[in-house]
Amino acid sequence: MQAIAKEMNFSETTFVLPPENGGTDVRMRIFTPGDELPMAGHPTVGTTFALARTGVIERGRQHFVFGCGIGPVPVTMTWNGDDLGFVWMTQPLPTFGAVIPDPARTAAALSLSPAAVAGTGQPVQVVSCGVPFLLVPLTTRSAVDSAVVNSGVLDALFSQVKTRATGLMVFTAQPGDARATVYSRMFAPEMGITEDPATGSASGPLGCYLVRHKIVRPERASAMISLQGVKMGRPSHVHMSIGVDNGDITSVRVGGESVLAGEGTLYV
Repeated sequence: MQAIAKEMNFSETTFVLPPENGGTDVRMRIFTPGDELPMAGHPTVGTTFALARTGVIERGRQHFVFGCGIGPVPVTMTWNGDDLGFVWMTQPLPTFGAVIPDPARTAAALSLSPAAVAGTGQPVQVVSCGVPFLLVPLTTRSAVDSAVVNSGVLDALFSQVKTRATGLMVFTAQPGDARATVYSRMFAPEMGITEDPATGSASGPLGCYLVRHKIVRPERASAMISLQGVKMGRPSHVHMSIGVDNGDITSVRVGGESVLAGEGTLYV
């Protein structure tokens, strides 16, 4: 499976297998070109659409459960007649981890000026909803577009604060798009992903970060959108729905739509 994922060279490649545990419909394994992931959002949504297209998920069904490396991952589906229209993926509740104390070092890891990070007044922090990501708020959309990862500086930064994240997501609340709440990019060079056009496993943590640090008010937390992939020429609107009760995060969902880009036969 790892060899196939490396050959395909997509951000992620999924493999659907018979269920291994009760309460799940299938076992799904997810690989980047460089490693296996315990869970991922973009592949979960896309695989749901693919299984609906092939009839593995019967038309009109509303709930389906993938068995992933983190355990059961449920999805909820909305149909447009016989066609699957939208998928919501439920993620684990967030874990808020290490805060990177020095904005200048974070900026250096992204080849940016210190002001691009420090100017937001928000922390640089590791957040996980099953997979940990370093979330870096930036001042402007231009700063997000200008970010270039310096892997050596980033590795030293992680070592200093004794943390490790699967990827790094930069974002700004200056989306420049009427539909979007934030504008984002995600890098995971150690996983073989130079940049990802849509990252559901990072969008859950991002939505929780926006709520936790009061960038988005609780009454708007159930309908947020991250605009990602624009710099790559592959724009994606990733929907985030965070449940909030008396200031506590009670649910995390990430959703979106998917389209068929191609199909074929692979000989192994």
